[in-house]
Amino acid sequence: MPGQAQPAQPAHRDQLATKFRTDLQRLATAASGVVGISVIDLSSGQRFDVNESLIFPQGSAIKIPILIELFRRADRGELKLADRLPVQRNNQVGGSGLLQYFSDGGSELSLHDLAIAMIVLSDNSATNVLIDRLGMQRVSQTMAEMGAGQTMLQRKMIRPEESARGNENLSTPKEAADVMARIARCDLPVSAASCARLRAILEIPKPGAFRDAIPASVPVAWKPGGIEGAQTAWGLVNVPGGAYAIAIMVNYGVDDPDMERSIREISSAAYKYSTQIARTTLYGTRVPLESIKK
Repeated sequence: MPGQAQPAQPAHRDQLATKFRTDLQRLATAASGVVGISVIDLSSGQRFDVNESLIFPQGSAIKIPILIELFRRADRGELKLADRLPVQRNNQVGGSGLLQYFSDGGSELSLHDLAIAMIVLSDNSATNVLIDRLGMQRVSQTMAEMGAGQTMLQRKMIRPEESARGNENLSTPKEAADVMARIARCDLPVSAASCARLRAILEIPKPGAFRDAIPASVPVAWKPGGIEGAQTAWGLVNVPGGAYAIAIMVNYGVDDPDMERSIREISSAAYKYSTQIARTTLYGTRVPLESIKK
């Protein structure tokens, strides 16, 4: 009726958000090492952060900025993804991947296929070849231009002597989550087609503690990273009606299983929260996905 007072909006979702913040803080506090977390609800823009501005070593998660820079340069015409580069001994290192076992200069791979190896197999030798082609400073500069000035590529993969000097590839949970949110929006310095392709590359299935906490049916664009004493995960989880960007970082870790447990528990908490709020009304009822698509 005209003039009739409207009921106050319920605060149920605020209570859920408060519980989620409490859960993240509890999980971070319970971890053996130092934990940083940043989660962005891509529907509302709401953030959930713990130690989000601390700078952490990234391990292989820094390969996402390298992937963005590769597609940016291809779109600018500075290189072609079909360009081929040799796999040479000076870039072959241990850790993940197969290229470390190739003969010196015996094979050439396209930039595109090197990127696939870098992301899906976390191939460190492929990554080093791409770093030589792109340049470390250019990768860091692009991140700075995107507002991620503390996300820096400062050395090649598997350089223990540089790691011992404290020279690491770095980022913060906030900046990493922001980068993943920009991938979700295609708000990148690349074309829409390149954005879609790099996201598809990140969605190629790969194992890991972060992914283990999410059902296999849910698309996840992500990249883990790990070096001794530190592990990270940058992710974009496409829960229907409740997608979110997330970054989880741990350092001063006791061992890999301990850090993986923390990442798995945090990832599980974020997925649980997103499914609770996905497609819901202000009163907590769930709207069929078909009606959202309409």
